[in-house]
Amino acid sequence: MSPMVNNFNERSVALESWYSRGNGRYILDQTRAALQEMLTTSFGYHILQMGITRQHRLFDDSLINHKIYLSGRIGGDVGLVARGDALPLEGDSIDTLVAHHCLDFASDPHQVLREMQRVLAPQGQLMIIGFNPYSLLRCSTLLRGLSRESLWHHHHPISNNRLTDWLRLLGCEVQSTHHLYAVPPAGAGKLQQRVAQCDLWSRERNLPVGGLYIVHAIKQVSALHPPRRRLRFGRNRL
Repeated sequence: MSPMVNNFNERSVALESWYSRGNGRYILDQTRAALQEMLTTSFGYHILQMGITRQHRLFDDSLINHKIYLSGRIGGDVGLVARGDALPLEGDSIDTLVAHHCLDFASDPHQVLREMQRVLAPQGQLMIIGFNPYSLLRCSTLLRGLSRESLWHHHHPISNNRLTDWLRLLGCEVQSTHHLYAVPPAGAGKLQQRVAQCDLWSRERNLPVGGLYIVHAIKQVSALHPPRRRLRFGRNRL
């Protein structure tokens, strides 16, 4: 097994473990709720979810029938095993793409983003979920020394502004950005309620201090573009 595959598997296992615990489950619920409205207004034939975990389905609220779950590890809900920087799909073939932490742990996040743009159909919707490098969560992690742990040691979050610039260069127009998970759950009783109220207050105002963001973009095309291709899995890309 190559070092690249070993590294991916290690990060995948660590992120799956984090999402299986209290704070991870909490933010997963917030992510699904934030995606719900976007997904119910997305239409087409094919929706793709890319991620490094194998069982965190985020696209079930979509009305699109053909759902493809792609990851670099087999198992769980994964229907297609592939690398994010070399997707085995035809260009302009995916109507909606949900990318779950694909850029946070990528060795070449710009190439992964280029692949997303390539396979996305004209006017296709792109939803990118990533960790915010300037969040209160990030500061807390660094102060407590948790960045040395396996998961946080290997992740390199991309700021919302930087991601917006990359998307613009690739011809994708950002529609909205949602900031989640400003204040992680803590304490019990009244303290827990106060913490939850602070988190809700931050989300309602969409303050850019949340530990997670969702960037919603649409692939723009010129008035003249070639006819859309049918979805095919390219073996030469695996």
